[in-house]
Amino acid sequence: MVENVAPLMRELEPEDFHLLSGIEQGMRFSEWVARGKLPEFSRLSPENVDYRLDRCEDRGLVERKTIQYQGFKLTFEGYDALALHSFIERETVEEFGSPLGVGKESDVYEVRSYKPLALKYHREGYTNFREVMKERDYTSDRDHVSWQYTARKAAEREYDALESLYPDVSVPRPIDQNRHAIVMEKIDATELSRTKLEPEQVVPILDLILAELATAYDEGYVHADMSEYNVFVGGDGVTVFDWPQAVPTDHENSRELLARDVENIVGYFQRKYPSHVDTVDTDAVAAAVAESRFETVDDHRE
Repeated sequence: MVENVAPLMRELEPEDFHLLSGIEQGMRFSEWVARGKLPEFSRLSPENVDYRLDRCEDRGLVERKTIQYQGFKLTFEGYDALALHSFIERETVEEFGSPLGVGKESDVYEVRSYKPLALKYHREGYTNFREVMKERDYTSDRDHVSWQYTARKAAEREYDALESLYPDVSVPRPIDQNRHAIVMEKIDATELSRTKLEPEQVVPILDLILAELATAYDEGYVHADMSEYNVFVGGDGVTVFDWPQAVPTDHENSRELLARDVENIVGYFQRKYPSHVDTVDTDAVAAAVAESRFETVDDHRE
């Protein structure tokens, strides 16, 4: 169970972060970092390494295992602490708030700076690392791939997509990124899956979502993971979030992934609002989205 590390930040000392960074560096080469390597990686004395290991292990930030040698690795809490420490040093984050959402592949918390923001920790690889390695193409070219690498690449990919799409596409404004974490605009709206639309709202909201996908395609991206759980609905329209699986439109499977996105979101509306969105040619909708000629699903009724 990944825990919130924010309460620990006041207890940790600069040398604790040196140790955590040293373990992080060592994990680029092996899952478990030999104790004897830690003075070199952390630039701490052997005695200080021993003291810091005990402190960080007591706080759940590192884990130890005896194999042919005594090895150490970061827990996700340790990785969270490094990312949060960087945000604090940059003055991106000043206060840490309550959870906004906890999922299989990310945890999101409210944080504060000049205004309320959202801090998203990517968790890809934490519970199902082997499956993630098979599915995500950004791990395919490395022999040794840690869950930190997988989660960091997901955060980098999502942040790059947000920076490219904002503000032309209605996505959360990206603020900062470090390791596996992103700070972004906090959206005050309701997830589509939890929203009960009025009859007169159904088709207009679906059209808004598809229009955002069309603009994203024009800007060079396919979401590639669209569902009712990745859209916020508010008084000023819709916001599409969760972009770590986004692919560029020159990807060999981009049109196939776009068609799947369209089918997923139209299928949700067909299931929840069958009397308003019944028979729609989703292939025709996807083609219209890709070719910058989408206006409304009403144009593609079967």
